[in-house]
Amino acid sequence: MATFLYRVGRLAFRRRWYVALIWAAVLAAVGLAGLRAPAASDDEFSMPGIESQKAFDLIEQRFPGASADGATARVVFVAPKGEKVTASDNRAAIEKAVDEMAGGTQVAGAVDPFKGQAVSKDGTTAYATVTYKVKAADLTDTAKKNLDRALDQAQDAGLTVEAGGDALDDGGGAGGPAEIIGVAVAAVVLLMTFGSLAAAGLPLLTAAVGVGASMAAIMALSSAFGLSSTTGTLAMMLGLAVGIDYALFVVSRYREERAKGRTPQEATGLAVGTAGSAVVFAGLTVVIALAGLAVVGIPMLTKMGLAAAGAVVVAVVIALTLVPAVLGFWPNAVLPRRGRRSGRIEESTDDNGGSRWARFVLRRPIPVLLLGVVGLGALAVPMTQLQLGMPGDEAKPTSTTERRAYDALAEGFGPGFNGPLTVVVDAKGTDDAKGAAQTISKEIGGTKGVVSVSPARFNDAGDTAVFSVVPSTAPTDEKTKDLVTTIRGERTGLESETGATFEVTGKTAVNIDIADKVQAALVPYLVVVVGLAILLLLVVFRSLLVPLKAALGFLLSVLASLGAVVVVFQQGHGAELLGVQQTGPIMSLMPIFLVGIVFGLAMDYEVFLVSRMREAYVHGERPGQAIVSGFRHSARVVVAAALIMIAVFAGFVGEPDSMIKMIGFGLASAVLLDAFVVRMAIVPAVLALLGHRAWWLPGWLDRLLPDVDVEGASLNRPPADGEATDSDTATDSDTDTDGNGDGRFKARAVDVGLDGTSTDADDPAEARV
Repeated sequence: MATFLYRVGRLAFRRRWYVALIWAAVLAAVGLAGLRAPAASDDEFSMPGIESQKAFDLIEQRFPGASADGATARVVFVAPKGEKVTASDNRAAIEKAVDEMAGGTQVAGAVDPFKGQAVSKDGTTAYATVTYKVKAADLTDTAKKNLDRALDQAQDAGLTVEAGGDALDDGGGAGGPAEIIGVAVAAVVLLMTFGSLAAAGLPLLTAAVGVGASMAAIMALSSAFGLSSTTGTLAMMLGLAVGIDYALFVVSRYREERAKGRTPQEATGLAVGTAGSAVVFAGLTVVIALAGLAVVGIPMLTKMGLAAAGAVVVAVVIALTLVPAVLGFWPNAVLPRRGRRSGRIEESTDDNGGSRWARFVLRRPIPVLLLGVVGLGALAVPMTQLQLGMPGDEAKPTSTTERRAYDALAEGFGPGFNGPLTVVVDAKGTDDAKGAAQTISKEIGGTKGVVSVSPARFNDAGDTAVFSVVPSTAPTDEKTKDLVTTIRGERTGLESETGATFEVTGKTAVNIDIADKVQAALVPYLVVVVGLAILLLLVVFRSLLVPLKAALGFLLSVLASLGAVVVVFQQGHGAELLGVQQTGPIMSLMPIFLVGIVFGLAMDYEVFLVSRMREAYVHGERPGQAIVSGFRHSARVVVAAALIMIAVFAGFVGEPDSMIKMIGFGLASAVLLDAFVVRMAIVPAVLALLGHRAWWLPGWLDRLLPDVDVEGASLNRPPADGEATDSDTATDSDTDTDGNGDGRFKARAVDVGLDGTSTDADDPAEARV
């Protein structure tokens, strides 16, 4: 692996114009294809195997033309203080607004609150439900303006009017300011790490190319593979983060090799052969974690995972090809200021912060290990109270009309009105379909926790009925979940009594079913992803204990980060500081997102940090000294990479959407804990205690595993007698010039011009050190 990538790096350096032109052509081609592709539609959210999804499918089958998941708008009218909505003037204004909202080709219907029994008992509040024939993403501007105009007319009449429902969704999401903040912080971190604008700008430039190519490809493939406008959110977030990180590691290793006296071309080859090998395997762990999202069984989540995995693959390929090509154009630009003109930089063997920290841990491995494990364990304790759900309008800021509409409904009708259940009665084949539906409706209406049941609505064939059930508790309340379970438990008895069956669906039931399915899929997902990653790390490190230690450390960090999310977003501690205005259940998909994404990123840091330790160990250093060497070379870069990742994710905490805010906080805290507590403290402490045993591998397994040579040992191996060196291997001037046969690379000094070029005939643009 190292030898192959070494040749790739040198080839990209020498053929930099071809590489740059190829990437420019790829970017232009996918960009043009993306612009010409049909607009991405709203991805149909489906969850095969759950009852609420089966009920949706039955509604669409038995009620043709009525979309079970069409857009809805719930408009709430509140009378002025001291008045009632039933007063003649207020009633006239509401009826006029409802008539206005009912107009339009996309409207399926608008229910008059005075005819649909949608007036509160005290007469102060009423609501009208507007249903549409299409999904929210397919609503035209005309339909939305028609709704806004009706609301304005009612407000002009003196009523307080608020509106909720997905029809008001503007399709906003992660993007814009979040990425700008993340990139800005990343630029500052890179500048502080490298002390060079060029060195800081190169990772940003190549990451931008990778993200651009990935997003354009997603747009181009959206129609063929059913990708939605939301599919690329995760791909953009991860593509930007890992794209910067992978280029950062290659550039850092290039500077290190230049400091050892390598020529620019040789330094590029060695950087790609060593750091590039780590990039390949780190990228593979991320791809495994993202592709493993298919285990959950949610098609939309599978598409998001595969799209993000594709973006990571693009980032890896760019780090191995475009980064060395750019280094070929400006070989001295990424060097520190004192070496930029002369091309000469001295290798520093002095201790730095990383080596000093490693020695501190080596002197006190047990206290560091106990402190790290106990600290993460304490943070993980609140995770035992994790309550999954899907936050709705109640989690939005009070400045939004959706939140105010939610509060007005809860105050006027009770909290259950914000999450009614939909019951679908399948009476096909029964003698008395209407009687069966009435019996089921009456039985469910008498269930404890049910406030009211709407009249049943039958399809044209008269064999299927639909009615709504209003709970007494809020949609995210645990009692509502218990109510759904109770109603479904009555099905067997009612089916034997009436000959008809029923299923419970609706937004509230869907969220409950999703949470249950995600919880059931979490353990299999962990087994698949962690198992495959352990096998991969077993090949990389040729050790039994290092991969196991890496996986256990990840579990600690992800459980601790989940605990932090529970503390803030569910229990409300520190919620105001993050702009969280309403606590509640944790988003159902949050654990899966956190496990999948953070596992891949955690293994990134594991590979980059520990591979340098193994490199030193393989080259003859004792275990303790190998830890120090690994930290001396990698700690600063790993810290910078983690800070960049944290900045990218933390930028999303500023988004108004509570779910995006939750994802950003969870990912940022997970990277913070994993990088700085697990990888920088627990890992060296465990390796210090294990000593030589950390790198032990049974002989039979050692012979069975392929040798991928991530540490680049083959790059320091002298050529065999008579072995010819081709244009992709080191030149005679680069190798063993002192004749001692150790095969180590020796660079000869060559005059270097101010522009970084040299007089070497092998490559006119190659600056010799």
